[in-house]
Formats: sequence, C-alpha cells, structure tokens
Amino acid sequence: MTDPRKTVERFWATAEARDWDAFAETLAEDVVYTLPQTREKISGRDRFVQFNKEYPGDWHLRIERLVAEPDHVVSWIHATVGPEEMYAISFFTFTGDGRIDSITDFWPEPYEPPAGREHLTERY
Repeated sequence: MTDPRKTVERFWATAEARDWDAFAETLAEDVVYTLPQTREKISGRDRFVQFNKEYPGDWHLRIERLVAEPDHVVSWIHATVGPEEMYAISFFTFTGDGRIDSITDFWPEPYEPPAGREHLTERY
C-alpha cells in the first residue's frame, strides 16, 4: 500500500463491502479518527473498525471525488442510510508504509439557503 489514492479507494470499497479484515489492512494500528462536529475521537485500529461494524442502519457509500497528493487524500462521498442521503468530506494522512494514520471526517447537514438570493441561484 504505497499509493495513498488507491489506499483510500480500497478503504471506501471495503467499508461498503463490509469486508472488515481488508478494511483494517488499510489502517495503521494507531490510526486516529476525528469528528470535529461532534468533538469525538477514536484512537486505534480495533476501535475504529468496531465503530464502523456497529454503525446502525443499512448504509451504503459511493465516492463522488478524490483529490490526492503524495501524503494527503481528500474524499467526498455520498452515503445513504435507507431513504436518507448524506455527504461527507474526509481528510486522510498516511504512515511511511502507506497505511492511513489519521482521518478527519465532516458530515455537513443540509439546510435551506438564506432568503434574498433566489435571483442569483437555482436549486437542484
């Protein structure tokens, strides 16, 4: 695992497949997962894998976009849990051997735009 982009692609593919052994292989043993919006942090591969195993609902993931640099990758994913749709932006860093050593996840909530700019925008 020396290509960070391929590592993140594998990370999301194995999460979607619920292949927890392969998912764990993408992670450093001391990986740190941070959720700034809820101020939560998970330290360690075993705890992070368990967090994902136990995540409620029949969720599914699809990569919308990946931006990769030699030591950093950012992903934009589309997630569904039943009829609910969400988007997430995730920032990844890596160890020397190419495993993921940190993930910072942002799960923004959709909201209605402020009034007064309808003449400039269109809704989709």
